[in-house]
Amino acid sequence: MWDINTNSLLALLQWCDSNFPSGAFNHSFGLETYLQEGLVTDAATFREWLTVYLNEQLVYSDGLGCRLAYEALDEGRMEELWALDRLLTVQNLPWESREGVRRIGERMIRLAAELYEDPSLKQYRDRILRKRSYGHPAVAFAMVARLMQAEKPTAVLACLYSSVSSMVQNGVRAIPLGQTEGQRLLMHMQPALLQAVEAVERLTTDDIGIVSPGLEWSQMKHERLNTRLFMS
Repeated sequence: MWDINTNSLLALLQWCDSNFPSGAFNHSFGLETYLQEGLVTDAATFREWLTVYLNEQLVYSDGLGCRLAYEALDEGRMEELWALDRLLTVQNLPWESREGVRRIGERMIRLAAELYEDPSLKQYRDRILRKRSYGHPAVAFAMVARLMQAEKPTAVLACLYSSVSSMVQNGVRAIPLGQTEGQRLLMHMQPALLQAVEAVERLTTDDIGIVSPGLEWSQMKHERLNTRLFMS
């Protein structure tokens, strides 16, 4: 287990808050397809879907991206960081999901650059404005976590938890589930989140984008659903 200081804990709690205005509440990243096809209908089936989403997509995108971004920042390899931003974006094949992640990342970077006096954050924001970078939540989390002197595993955990927490809230609205059931689900996901952090540590850059075909297919099919609550 790793240590975490109070300042970094408070900063990361702010970024993981479901009220943080990242726009994640607008996106289901394919969950809505499973809902309309009758494959996710209650808390039990949603937990199955969420576990697959964490282990078969988030680990190989946001989790691994956050770890690699943290390492690049730690060693001052900024060109590698910008290359990672591009790689994380272009490997996301479904258009809606790719655009959704880009919008969330862009908003997070803009907010971070306004909240913290950090040259790297401002450089990232400027690159996005000049269309030289896309913006990705995993890179944003790594930048803020490192700025707050949080340990690398903590940064990865916060990044993964934020995505899972947002998805739980969206599931509570869409299935629908009670708020208590949503909190119970988040509690049950805690061991899986810790295991996901350990899995991320064993991966390499070559593993970016190894996503379950079923998840990608559901995200592509979302574009053609008859009725939609979410943008992706």
